[in-house]
Amino acid sequence: MSIANTDIRILPVRPSIGLAVVSLMAGLLAVLTAQECHNTLERRHHLQAPFAPSLVYGIVTWIWWVAITLALWILANRWPTVLKPSIKMVVAHLGTACALAVAHLVLLQYTISFCSSYWPQWGLGYGKFSVATPEYFGLNIVIYGFICGVCTVLYSRMQTQQAIVQKLEIERQLTHAQLQKLQMQMEPHFLFNTLNAITSLMVLGRNKEAIKTMTYLNNILRTTLQRKAPEKVPFAEELRVVESYLAIQQVRFAGRLEVKIDATPEALDGLVPCFLLQPLVENAIKHGIAPLESGGLIETHVKRVGDMLWMEVKDNGCGPTGSDTKGHGIGMQNIRERLAYFYPDAYEFNTVAPVGGGYEVTIQIPYERAMA
Repeated sequence: MSIANTDIRILPVRPSIGLAVVSLMAGLLAVLTAQECHNTLERRHHLQAPFAPSLVYGIVTWIWWVAITLALWILANRWPTVLKPSIKMVVAHLGTACALAVAHLVLLQYTISFCSSYWPQWGLGYGKFSVATPEYFGLNIVIYGFICGVCTVLYSRMQTQQAIVQKLEIERQLTHAQLQKLQMQMEPHFLFNTLNAITSLMVLGRNKEAIKTMTYLNNILRTTLQRKAPEKVPFAEELRVVESYLAIQQVRFAGRLEVKIDATPEALDGLVPCFLLQPLVENAIKHGIAPLESGGLIETHVKRVGDMLWMEVKDNGCGPTGSDTKGHGIGMQNIRERLAYFYPDAYEFNTVAPVGGGYEVTIQIPYERAMA
């Protein structure tokens, strides 16, 4: 159940960032191409032409590939098979590469003609230059193939990331649903036991005690209904529920139950999973105190120890027997599972049955201060 609290970091592939990087690279290559054209004009032809036509040629050369990259990405988002390797798609991309290479060379040749007419001095060096050569055609094919390869890798990685995120979200929802199930299991269990206690009091004719018990139950239900389960709550709020529950049990046991609660101010500000202590107290009463004719004592101690919140519930009753000694009751197992959800590999849950009798349960969880 720890998947909901696992910190999984995935390096995202964002199309907007990728497009910005491609545009930046294309701009840099355009400037470098323009500089090379300009230097060649001065070095080979000894002409002093403006830099602008060389820059126009460089921009046209590389902005083309930015448009091709953007078009490929848009097509892949609409039809994912465009960037999925297959013999059919390889043939289709090869044909597309040839067509785009021809179109690009035609565009470059037109750009050379335009720049030569608009900047005659530049045209003296490049006016008769032709890009319609096998070398330029092959270079266009290679560039298209490189862009396809990079887009395929990035798109595949993005799809993998989306699949992982969707899987984690599904697991998170399932885990959350499981925790809600545990919460729903815990609260009716407590409610039915309390209603049985009220019924017993009424059968015995102890109506005043039954009404008093109903008042405490009303306080518990009001607090519970205000919660958005499953959640953590300040220990002070959890303690109010426990105190109300113990008050109900003290009415039921008619003075045979003694209660001692000791919580430090720091502990009261700490966060704990809701309904954490109540089932422990209930187990102590059911298995430890109830069987004793003379009743007994239940002690609850809570304090902060370093970075941990330490809690203890113990009684001086007869102690659990059978499977209860192992702490495998519904309430105890419920607590273990909820602790594993909220604090995977970061909690301690220990039970001890002293030789002299009684039962002790201790819990340690990371200390988290409640928001004011």
